Amino acid sequence: MRGSAVTGRPWRATLRSRSMPIHGAMRFFASWWSHNDQWITAAIALIITLGGAYALDRALSRRAAGVAARLAGGALTPEADTRLRFLRRVLEVTIVLIGVAIALAQFSSLEKLVAPFLASSAILAAVVGFASRQTLANGVAGLLLAVTQPLRIGDQVTFEGETGIVEDVRLTYTYLRTAAGARIVIPNERLAAGVLRNDTVLEPTVGTEVSLWLAPDADALRALDVLRGALPEATSTLAEIATEGTRLALAGEQVEPATKGAREAELRERAFSALRAAGLR
Repeated sequence: MRGSAVTGRPWRATLRSRSMPIHGAMRFFASWWSHNDQWITAAIALIITLGGAYALDRALSRRAAGVAARLAGGALTPEADTRLRFLRRVLEVTIVLIGVAIALAQFSSLEKLVAPFLASSAILAAVVGFASRQTLANGVAGLLLAVTQPLRIGDQVTFEGETGIVEDVRLTYTYLRTAAGARIVIPNERLAAGVLRNDTVLEPTVGTEVSLWLAPDADALRALDVLRGALPEATSTLAEIATEGTRLALAGEQVEPATKGAREAELRERAFSALRAAGLR
């Protein structure tokens, strides 16, 4: 009995020494969690929010277009494509805002920190409204463009001297792609308030138009006869007579918006060659 008691003491001491690191790690983890639980919960909320927004974007981009095309009885129309893209981004922004609000709600000290600076809801509304006035104006204008649709995805438009194909209509900005492949980014508020030329709002094709200037002493009527003989498919007119010369206008056939630049360049080259061969250039 004595021997067993003696031999049992080291065994109990060894058992306690092995369990001490486990209890220490648990206490450390509990202490760390109590000091960082708000940050961890906020980070988890943001991760879930971003993951949900990404999943929604993938689901809508894959399925919504097909459903809309089937409901329309064929291919997806530019009107439906524009509205679907805008709706998708509205839902994404809504999800992100809700996630950020949930993450901020985890910090109990945030209210105490902000309260001295924002004494009333009126001051908060004034500060937020002033800081986001331009963004809100662009967002409201984007909603107006998506509903009224003065321009749609794929339209050939001209705005403030810039011509391009509408590539995307987002919440705050509209993207145009020029014939050279450059991107023009236009704020929606400015676009909604300005004068917009849309060449394909009623028809899917656009006309080709080029102008040629003649010297003041050149025979404009003979030049018209030359152009009508060399380019029978185009309509040649005397567009303008000025002190610096005479402007001839040529209207070509209807083409796809993406090929307008190339077809106009070809028409201009053929007209120039015909005038030069006749000795008028």
